[in-house]
Amino acid sequence: MKTIVITGASDGIGAYSAKQLKELGNEIIIVGRNKEKTIKVATDLNCPYYVADFANLSDVESLANELATLPKIDVLVNNAGAVFNDRCETVNGIEKTFQVNVLASYVLTTKLLDKLIESKATVIQTSSIASNFVKKGYDLTDYQNKTAYSSVKAYAESKLCNVLFTKELNRLYGDKGLNAVAFEPGIPRTNFASEGSWFFNLAYHSPLKYLFTIPVSKSSKRLTRLALGTPNIDFTNGEFYSYKKTFKLKRKNLNDLQTKLFAICNELYCDYLNKKGK
Repeated sequence: MKTIVITGASDGIGAYSAKQLKELGNEIIIVGRNKEKTIKVATDLNCPYYVADFANLSDVESLANELATLPKIDVLVNNAGAVFNDRCETVNGIEKTFQVNVLASYVLTTKLLDKLIESKATVIQTSSIASNFVKKGYDLTDYQNKTAYSSVKAYAESKLCNVLFTKELNRLYGDKGLNAVAFEPGIPRTNFASEGSWFFNLAYHSPLKYLFTIPVSKSSKRLTRLALGTPNIDFTNGEFYSYKKTFKLKRKNLNDLQTKLFAICNELYCDYLNKKGK
């Protein structure tokens, strides 16, 4: 039996995968932003739950402190994510897409590092095919999208960052027993992107969705497979998967970018800690 923490588990592939994994006898911890939805999923599955808004780093810290008390964490699924039509900043003064989709996972994972390494855990990032939409020259200089903002651009860049995070996590801690893998779930038929632009509304919330999307029960099996999987047998650490095959990224030679991403996230979190301490 594995102890599996799933963020973004109040709906969509997170909730479906939680159900699949629970039925297979695993201990599941549900994490969601919407209290009502989170409680419903947790109650239906008879699972413990935590409510945390990743647009507030205080919530992420509190969540990490609670999860650190668990005897072990075999799998941490960083599945929470969102897209926003207009550029806005969180209460922490950070562009919301980047904080919710990238920085929050960095803070949660790094604050749990000792527990994760001790448990020889697998950290799973939910990325997207959108990671290949990022322009060739992207170098994280404008990671907060202060110029020429679009929801598609911000989302795509955050999904590439999820892959960068996985690769750097593996580079730094893979030899200490930590496993890291990313996956793209296809385009699941969920309530995702309710706050996105016309592009996302067309793809997810119009009759055209039946042409582009797949049932969420099918999409969630990709996450379930990795959560149950054995490193170096069912997946290779540091890789990005589309079902059972590695996903081909257009961007190559990511080493500099993944190191830079960790440095940016560390700086942002240190700034947050400094402001909190004042």
